[in-house]
Amino acid sequence: MASTNDRFVEAESRWDLKTLYSDLAAVKGKPLTPVEKLHLRGLLCGFSPAEIAEKLKKNPKGVETDLCASIYKYVKAFVGKGIEKIENWRNITEWLEDAGYKTPSSANLPVSNLLPEKSIVNISNISIEKNQIVIVVKLQIPTSLDSELPIQNLDINDNNGN
Repeated sequence: MASTNDRFVEAESRWDLKTLYSDLAAVKGKPLTPVEKLHLRGLLCGFSPAEIAEKLKKNPKGVETDLCASIYKYVKAFVGKGIEKIENWRNITEWLEDAGYKTPSSANLPVSNLLPEKSIVNISNISIEKNQIVIVVKLQIPTSLDSELPIQNLDINDNNGN
């Protein structure tokens, strides 16, 4: 079986795990256990407790119980949601993202075959929201100073041709 450090490794590229582990350990009063870190990484990768259990070949109720007794409690205390009920396991990742633990993903991709020379596509964020993949893209296309289209012809709000 793979080491607990080899599971849900994609969380490392999307989250500041070192700081998160440290901050949650401060709330707990001692370092997180390898199992706590593993379950947290599973949540941060977007897996439900049942999916984490399935991937780890564990009992789903056991994983849920562990999360409620540890990670959920620590995160709630850390982000100031101590009295709030966790309606959904996704609350944890939302709260941690709001607290700034999610690292912005960024990629500069040359698209020389598709766009003019020196064009750049910058993917600034990729997330899953309400069962949809959301990709935020910034596209930079170089233009000349002398535009072929006069600016006044680009007014899309003018329906009367004025």
